Amino acid sequence: MKVLVLNGWAASPQAWSLCGFKCDRIFSYLDHLNGVTAKAFEDEQEKVILVGWSMGGSFALRLALQNPSKVHALVLIATTARMMKDENWPGMTERRLAALEAGLRLTMGKGFGAFPEGAPNPYILDTDENLARGLDYLRATDLRSLLLENKTALAHIETYIFQALRDPIVRKENADFLSSVFSLSKLEMIDSAEHALPIYIPKKIDSVLRNLGAEVRT
Repeated sequence: MKVLVLNGWAASPQAWSLCGFKCDRIFSYLDHLNGVTAKAFEDEQEKVILVGWSMGGSFALRLALQNPSKVHALVLIATTARMMKDENWPGMTERRLAALEAGLRLTMGKGFGAFPEGAPNPYILDTDENLARGLDYLRATDLRSLLLENKTALAHIETYIFQALRDPIVRKENADFLSSVFSLSKLEMIDSAEHALPIYIPKKIDSVLRNLGAEVRT
């Protein structure tokens, strides 16, 4: 069984360097946008564990909907089925998205805040070139209806959800929704305001992968 990691938007593979689990491949946000991730998943012959962070989690949901029988488990980190706010759905407003864009331009390649001492910079691949495509994806994606319509087909998938309680980008209610969709889900709320959880809770992520049968370096 293979472990495929789906990285977040504007994040380098360094985001996972503090985690000890062994993966077969890390897909970048550009892989997602360019169809590389979906093609690799389609060509895979065995069941997989999909580990997705942020935008990568959204793509992991897309792949699970594309072929549920191929997915053994999902590990969703700071993931939402719908980024933008609408009626009865907590999310980002267009004004907040514009602020995010401005912040990304001001902090290009650095992220929004300091990281733990010695931690990698998961935003090192930020460029102006990918900014518009990424924002368009965040604005347009809405997987809520598809997930609800396919709950039965998704019911066999073990799903682990990590969500920071005060994440400024993905609201905790979004994680509650995902937990309600997947029958075999476990949701852990992290008492922080961090979005880059792979560099804040690597041991927790490793523990989940170990429980799922993945190899974890010691």
